[in-house]
Amino acid sequence: MDLNNQLKHLEHVRREGANKIFTMYLNTDPSDPDQQGGKWKINFKNGMRNFESYLQEDDNKEELKNFQLVKRKVEKFVYGHEPDLLRSIIVFATADEEIWFADRIQMRVETSFTWQETPELDQLRNLKEHYPKAGIILVQQNEIKVIESDLNRVEDTTSFELDLNTDNWRQKKGPRKGSATTGAPGASNYQQDKFEARYQENKHRWYKKIAPKIDKRAKDHNWEKIIVVGEADPAIQLKEEMNKPVNDVIQKNMLDHDESKVLQEVFG
Repeated sequence: MDLNNQLKHLEHVRREGANKIFTMYLNTDPSDPDQQGGKWKINFKNGMRNFESYLQEDDNKEELKNFQLVKRKVEKFVYGHEPDLLRSIIVFATADEEIWFADRIQMRVETSFTWQETPELDQLRNLKEHYPKAGIILVQQNEIKVIESDLNRVEDTTSFELDLNTDNWRQKKGPRKGSATTGAPGASNYQQDKFEARYQENKHRWYKKIAPKIDKRAKDHNWEKIIVVGEADPAIQLKEEMNKPVNDVIQKNMLDHDESKVLQEVFG
């Protein structure tokens, strides 16, 4: 979801008459105690049925027809994604399909349904505030991993490794290999000490080379927040070399952690 563009568009939408706008925030989080036993299905059925019953009683045939068109499309989306639901579903829709947005998201929302002249955007604004489009930079001395996230969901990951023969950073492909400082047991301390001395001598220059690449990615991809995660020395060093402002530094080595664990550490 491109949340900024979606909000800008929806904030200027208003419909009159029978062609109203349907908004749904549906909590489908299986870890939520209030959702045990698939309770979200009951909430979804009741929410849709309540609007339909009201419009039938109101004898507004055109508006009822419009709502039923929306209902069928929303049901198709929800039940079609039942096997791979995340924590919530958000939908904005009109009968003429001029507005149709539906997505599964990795944050919990409060279940609500509206059928009115304007979309209900309060929860969407709150999500934008708490889970912005972010660049999370995991840094070790000679390795960097960039996680791009939006609405608490991983959009892309890119890894870089320092080529110690050329002192240039190269983008990595494939699974992560062992540390460049790893060697035979008898030589491990020597290799580590040798690398540490080289790191202390060259760290300013090393991070000065990679920082512009990260700055450019932040600009090109419209990051709203930048978080650097790593042990104190490399994390702070990289922050100082970047031109883009870093919002937070988390002094914790998480380069080998699963992306979902990283997002949980950053956003809670």
